[in-house]
Amino acid sequence: MESIIQDWGYLALAMYSFGGGMLGLAVASVFAFTGELNIYYVIVVAFIANFVGDQFLFYIARNNKEQAKQMMQKHEKKIQIAHNMMNKYGWLTIILQKYIYGIKTLIPLIIGITEYNKTKFMFFNFIGAIIWSLVVGLTAYYMGQIFLDAMSEYKNYGVALLLIIIAFVLYKLNKV
Repeated sequence: MESIIQDWGYLALAMYSFGGGMLGLAVASVFAFTGELNIYYVIVVAFIANFVGDQFLFYIARNNKEQAKQMMQKHEKKIQIAHNMMNKYGWLTIILQKYIYGIKTLIPLIIGITEYNKTKFMFFNFIGAIIWSLVVGLTAYYMGQIFLDAMSEYKNYGVALLLIIIAFVLYKLNKV
C-alpha cells in the first residue's frame, strides 16, 4: 500500500511550484531522500510547473495589461524593486527572481506588461527554472538527513508553540 506522499506528493509539488514554491521543492526533495518520492521526478515536476507558472503569469499580463496593472497596484514598493533589478541586471533578473521571496511572482507580470521579447523571456525562464529546480532540489536532497535530524530535535518546540498560540487565542476570545 502506497503512502499519501507517494499518492499525492507530485501533484502537490506541481501545484506549489506553479506559484514558485521553493519550500515545496525542498520538502519534496527531503521526501525523496527518505525514499517516499523519486528525486528525478521531483526535479522534473518542479521544473515544468515552475516554468509553466511563470509563462502563465507573463502571458496573463501580456494579454491583459490593464487588469495586471490593477492587480499589482498594492505592490508599488515591490514593483519598484523589480524595475530596478531589471534595469540593473536585465535578463539575469528573470533567472534570479525565482529565489526572491515577495517579488518572484511579480517579475513575470511586470515583464509581461512591458514590450520585453516573449521568446527571450521564455528562454531565460526555461534556464532559470532548470537551475532553480536543480539547485534547490539537489541541495535539499543531499541535506535530507540534516533536515530530518533538525525536525526530530525541535519537534517539541512546534507543539509548544502551537499550544501557546491556542492559549493566546482562547484568552483573547474570553476577553471579548
